[in-house]
Amino acid sequence: MATDYFRHAREVIEIEQKAISNLLPHIAQPFNAACTLLQHCEGKIVVLGMGKSGHIGSKIAATLASTGSPAFAVNAAEASHGDLGMIGPKDVVLALSNSGATAELMNLVPLFKRLKIPVISMTGNPESPLAKASQVHLWVNIEKEACPLNLAPTASTTAALVLGDALAVALLSVRGFTREDFALSHPGGALGKRLLLTVGDLMHQGAKIPQVPLEATLHEALMEMTKKTLGMTTIVDLQGHLMGVFTDGDLRRFFESERPLQGTKIQEIMTHSPKTVSPSLLAFDALERMELSKITVLVAVNEKKQVMGVLHLHSVLTSGII
Repeated sequence: MATDYFRHAREVIEIEQKAISNLLPHIAQPFNAACTLLQHCEGKIVVLGMGKSGHIGSKIAATLASTGSPAFAVNAAEASHGDLGMIGPKDVVLALSNSGATAELMNLVPLFKRLKIPVISMTGNPESPLAKASQVHLWVNIEKEACPLNLAPTASTTAALVLGDALAVALLSVRGFTREDFALSHPGGALGKRLLLTVGDLMHQGAKIPQVPLEATLHEALMEMTKKTLGMTTIVDLQGHLMGVFTDGDLRRFFESERPLQGTKIQEIMTHSPKTVSPSLLAFDALERMELSKITVLVAVNEKKQVMGVLHLHSVLTSGII
C-alpha cells in the first residue's frame, strides 16, 4: 500500500498555520515596545540564538539588515568565547530561544545588564528565565510542534521566523525605506540592478553612437549602420538634435518600395518620430517600453532633444536586470 505523503504535508502545514495565527493575540503591546526599541537603536541589532533558533536568527538578522535596520547574527556559544566583543553598549539584543532557558544565552544576560544593553526575547514560555530577564518579551505561543514526536523545532521556528519578518517590515515602513534604499543594499542581484541601472549606464555613447547628418544619403547611412553594428542610425541636425532614425526595418520597407538606392536622401525615408528616453530612466523601464513597442533600440536624448546615446536591447538583456 502506497504511503500517503500528502497527508503528512497537510498536517504539518495546518499545524504551522495555526502556530502563526496564535501569535496575534499575544504580541500586540510587546510588539510595539520591541519596534520602538529597535527603531531608536543607535548601534546595531544583535540577534542571538542556538541550534535551530540560531539559524532562524541568522535569517531574521539578514532581513533586518537588507531592509534598513543594521543587524547581524551571533551564535550564543561563540559569544561567550570572544564574539561578545562585537556587541556594544548602543546595541539592542534580540534573543531567540523556544524554551527560554538556553544556557548559552542565559550566561550572557548578566553582561547585558551590566552594559545596560536592552534585550528583546522571543520564546515559547513567558515564565522562562530569559523572558523575565528581558525588557520586552515576544511570546511565540504554539500548541505543538509539527513533528509527530513534538520534539523537532518546526512550528516554533516557523512562528519565530514570521515574527522576525513582522519586525523587519514594521521597521521598514516606519523608516520610510524605499525601493532605491533596497537597491543600494542589493547592488549585485537582479533586484538591485533593476532598481539602480539607468539607460545612461548601458547606452552607447560618444563615438559609438551611429549618427549621420540630415543631408546624408542612404548610402552614407548604411555605411554608418554597418560600422556601428546596432542595426540603426540616428539622423541629427547641425546642433545634434534628433531629427529621425533609420533602422533595419526601414531598410526592408525601402527595398520593398523599389525606389532607387542611388541619390536617395536619408531624410526622405527615415522614421521622423522615433521612440526616445531620458538617460536617467531606469533600464528596466526602458526594457518594458521596448517590449511594448516591439523595438530593439531606443535613442536617449536630453531636454533639448539632443542625442546623448543609443540603448540596444542586447545591452539591457546582458546587464543582469532579468
